[in-house]
Amino acid sequence: MMPRKRKRLTPLNAVQSKPGFSPADTSGSLTVLLDGNSSPVSSKYFSEEKRTSSRLGTDFFNQPCINLAKSFLGQILVHKLPDGRELRGRIVETEAYLGGEDAASHSKGGKQTARNAAMFMKPGTLYVYQIYGIYFCMNVSSQGEGAAVLLRSLEPLQGLDTMRQLRSARRKGSAKPLKDWQLCNGPSKLCQALAINKSFDQKDLAYDTTVWMEPGSEALGEQALVTAARIGVSYGGEWAQKPLRFYIRGNKCVSVVDKKKEREQAAAE
Repeated sequence: MMPRKRKRLTPLNAVQSKPGFSPADTSGSLTVLLDGNSSPVSSKYFSEEKRTSSRLGTDFFNQPCINLAKSFLGQILVHKLPDGRELRGRIVETEAYLGGEDAASHSKGGKQTARNAAMFMKPGTLYVYQIYGIYFCMNVSSQGEGAAVLLRSLEPLQGLDTMRQLRSARRKGSAKPLKDWQLCNGPSKLCQALAINKSFDQKDLAYDTTVWMEPGSEALGEQALVTAARIGVSYGGEWAQKPLRFYIRGNKCVSVVDKKKEREQAAAE
């Protein structure tokens, strides 16, 4: 019988990584200043970035799905590579999948399988699944039976050169070099850039030593958020149009901008 959300998970072994990555590059359109400890200080999109050694714990993840999806915006996702280097990106876009009656969710109708088991585990558990046989998507479980949040886009902060190499490994040799804002602007792209694969499934973000989240530098107000329909879920019927996607207004790293919703929300403010 699969463990339920109230039970604590035992973290899996650290993921293996390919050798040969070069040191992190912080040049390009995202200006990231580093201190002596290679900590992110600032970026083009967020000023006065201050590194904190704290990490988000169980209490943070223990929220209803929609609340958690909004709360993730502005937080920092970190993957520590086996050689000790860390890849960092700020979450700028998420989608909520509510389980139960949500026809676009992998756990619709309360269906639990070996593939989606992490959706039914404690809040803060990673649900990583594969699509098209080669790409991965990264989700985080929340309160609610079978509910989870898809991490859809990141603003890259640290380890950009490594991210670019990881992304390039799956691109054709003649493809144009990726710009900084293109490194993590999509759910599968961010998994490639941060070397996230199926081995991360069921890891606990509150306790794992290789992947975790850190608090962002500032709280985002409702005015900074855009609420829109989720992407690529036409199979969900009426649920395809539910406003369950959230992103930071004006951030270039967002995968899909909904201009109509932005105008509507601006007019209502």
